Amino acid sequence: MGSASGDAIIPAFLPFVHAAGESRTRVFASPLRPRQLVMRTAALIACAALAPPEALASDQIALDNNIFVERVTRDGAGRTRILLEEPKAVAPGDRLVFVLHYRNASERAADRFVITNPLPAAVRYADAGDKGALVSVDGGRSWGRLGEMTVALADGTRRPAQPADVTHLRWAIQKPVPAGGSGKLMFRGVVR
Repeated sequence: MGSASGDAIIPAFLPFVHAAGESRTRVFASPLRPRQLVMRTAALIACAALAPPEALASDQIALDNNIFVERVTRDGAGRTRILLEEPKAVAPGDRLVFVLHYRNASERAADRFVITNPLPAAVRYADAGDKGALVSVDGGRSWGRLGEMTVALADGTRRPAQPADVTHLRWAIQKPVPAGGSGKLMFRGVVR
């Protein structure tokens, strides 16, 4: 599913890039061996370098991104608690929660826009929490529900797409967002 004529494509960038294009650096302590850490860091830097300097493809919509590590703990009574923490250190297998906040920064309603978010290479897609997100498994060229997507193999055959194949997520906001109005989208991933 692509955007309909007149829709604005608004990329929501990696968690370490501000919506207005101002870079935010996050330092992650990692238990990875130096070579693995360098390769994953290089992949994240490469993804960031591909991001345009502005996250405002439309002057109406402002974006802000946050990332959290999902930690499962038990309280004194033995009940399971799920905490969202700022990532100070991440390791393979850690569950991440990406939260995308959008706000209509104009004085008129914003109608029918699309928010697209590339998935960092060091993160495997887990879920989008709702049924409204579309995914791409080919770098953003085609879109659909994960269960509908396929991946081309070297021998020319195709196989069903898996969460690890997801490269981008996309949400089509169909309802008007009034001036000053806002919303929130989220998805989960797992550190590779």
